[in-house]
Amino acid sequence: TSETTTIPAKRTPSAKPVKTMKAVAAPKKTLTPRKAAKSAQPALAKPLTSEQIIEMFTLVKGATSVELKLSVPVGVGRATVKSIGLDPVEAQPRQAFFFDTPDLALSQAGVVVRARRIQGGDGDTVIKLRPVDPATIDPDLRRSAAFKIEVDAMPGGFVCSASFKGVCSGQEVLDVASGEMPLRKLFSKEQRAFYDAHAPAGLTMDQLVLLGPT
Repeated sequence: TSETTTIPAKRTPSAKPVKTMKAVAAPKKTLTPRKAAKSAQPALAKPLTSEQIIEMFTLVKGATSVELKLSVPVGVGRATVKSIGLDPVEAQPRQAFFFDTPDLALSQAGVVVRARRIQGGDGDTVIKLRPVDPATIDPDLRRSAAFKIEVDAMPGGFVCSASFKGVCSGQEVLDVASGEMPLRKLFSKEQRAFYDAHAPAGLTMDQLVLLGPT
């Protein structure tokens, strides 16, 4: 899934805590051994209920963008690309690097720290918090060109996130991954303030480890 990179604004708003909310996902079914043996393909996600659809569009009203996402099982990538009309030659490959603690403390707190290499030598970064309620976002945060509120919709569920985007080079991402450059150097002052406001107390970027790339 592609995301549009926005250059951080010069103005540095105060990174005030954002109210979080519960993500919506389709309930999972546990297959018995007999049923699992007969299931040659992944089970289809349940359609959203009327209440969930209303909730999703309420979130969309307060968001700045919407992304449609899907997971593709191993072995059916080519068929999926063909069925949704993608041109692999025109696609833009991206290599994602995530950072967290070994016990995934950031993930449990709803915080995502990610850097990506982009075809052509470019790169981007993001500090993301999810799920959030757009109605509770501080107006000062919304004024930053680097701040985005996004609804991710996928088969069986949706989630709203708030994120600070940044830009870098692909080589800088590799330098961080190899340990030649401190992780915090990849992120802007706004991004680091947003991280400090929402990461678990006392957990600095220097304590995070590399997960990936994917």
